[in-house]
Amino acid sequence: MGLKSLPKQYIQPLEERMSMNMTKMPEESIPIIHVSNWEDPKVAESICNAAEKWGFFQLLNHGVPTEVLEHVKEATHRFFEMPAEEKCKFSKEHSPSTNVRFGTSFSPEAETALEWKDWLSLFYVSEDEASAHWPPVCK
Repeated sequence: MGLKSLPKQYIQPLEERMSMNMTKMPEESIPIIHVSNWEDPKVAESICNAAEKWGFFQLLNHGVPTEVLEHVKEATHRFFEMPAEEKCKFSKEHSPSTNVRFGTSFSPEAETALEWKDWLSLFYVSEDEASAHWPPVCK
């Protein structure tokens, strides 16, 4: 893109930055949840607790084949390697479906500094919906 410095709208104010003076890593780690038995109430409780405390977690024994996960990663790379004009066809304003969205920040007009990220989401409704509206490069 030819950038020589970080654009100002992406620089977090000093008071909002994470402290780099952490001398000790927390003893806790990202929650790892085994979900081979979805019927076990402890699974749902673990997911709720992890989502509330951490905001994310790792699932094991979910039954999704490694090959499928690799295809998802490859599709993701193909989408985000596209030119901005192509990705923007899936923005809130232009997406062919309310269930498929691309964005670069949750609310840029309200944030003091923009998040340096892009995201693509699919609110899964049905196989037909996903097939019809998912970006072709991701299929």
